[in-house]
Amino acid sequence: MKIAMLLEEELQRDLFSPAAMEELNRLGEVVCNETGDRDEETIGKLLKGADIAISSWGTPRLTEEMLRNAPNLKLVAHAAGSVKGVVSDELYDRGIRVISSACVLSRGVSEMAMGLAIAAAKNVFAYNAAIHAGNWPADKNEARELFDINVGVVGCGFAGAHFVELLREYGVQVLVYDPGLSKERIRALGARKVELEEIFRESDILSLHAPSIEATNHMVNEETLGWMKDDAILINTARGSLIDEAALAKCMKTGKLKYACLDVMDPEPPAADNPLFQIPNCIFTPHVAGLANNGKRKIGVHICQEIERFEKGETLVTEVTKDMLATIA
Repeated sequence: MKIAMLLEEELQRDLFSPAAMEELNRLGEVVCNETGDRDEETIGKLLKGADIAISSWGTPRLTEEMLRNAPNLKLVAHAAGSVKGVVSDELYDRGIRVISSACVLSRGVSEMAMGLAIAAAKNVFAYNAAIHAGNWPADKNEARELFDINVGVVGCGFAGAHFVELLREYGVQVLVYDPGLSKERIRALGARKVELEEIFRESDILSLHAPSIEATNHMVNEETLGWMKDDAILINTARGSLIDEAALAKCMKTGKLKYACLDVMDPEPPAADNPLFQIPNCIFTPHVAGLANNGKRKIGVHICQEIERFEKGETLVTEVTKDMLATIA
């Protein structure tokens, strides 16, 4: 079994520990990209005679011409999140199966959302700023527990579902908006299915976990922001395109929303004059929720596990079929 490692050397080291590489070599004959290039010609040569290909960020789309070199290719293991930049109709038409490491990245994303929810509810950011400015806040009433409040979750895929799971440890009511999931499925997760307007109106904390698709573009806009509670907390660890940033800035300048915690923006990096940067209760991180440096090596472990399942003929836990593409990021 030939395994073509399409990633350039630096990314290989980031995602695959020495132990993971040892495991990969146990599973098959691994041919690595040692050039540092990821152009179509380089990738095409690596694919020659391969049974399995490992792709990641920066790997070009696997086109018909490139796949001619790999008549035996049966599996593409994508060591990253979205597969949309890699897969092609030709790949699926040939019956080549695809897996994604989105579920691995999503756990870090949901844990980041959980941390932001706790910090924002406790008013950590404002207290920290006040103390740095030489003030010791006497009023502790702005600090809230995750107790007896509504937490809204928009999108209940890998990250959203894990966020709901984390919330089970707290005495909160969890509301979920996800048109693709039934009431029964959401109830089984321990949450209640609601419509879009209700989740914006009723949530004390609203966490976005939806994919970047046409239906979700600027779903947080002037109208939906107007539905939110004045002291609500908005968290986005999903995709920047979900929020109309101009509308969010306009809204927050009026004093509405306790915090907006944004790990993602649109575009990235954002323009230096983005009006959100002038709003002190708008909290930013640079798209790190799913990419903690040591956490990335979970991806290598996951890829090895899925390749072993594939070789044994077992169910692939993270397979991405062609009909799933329209509903994922």
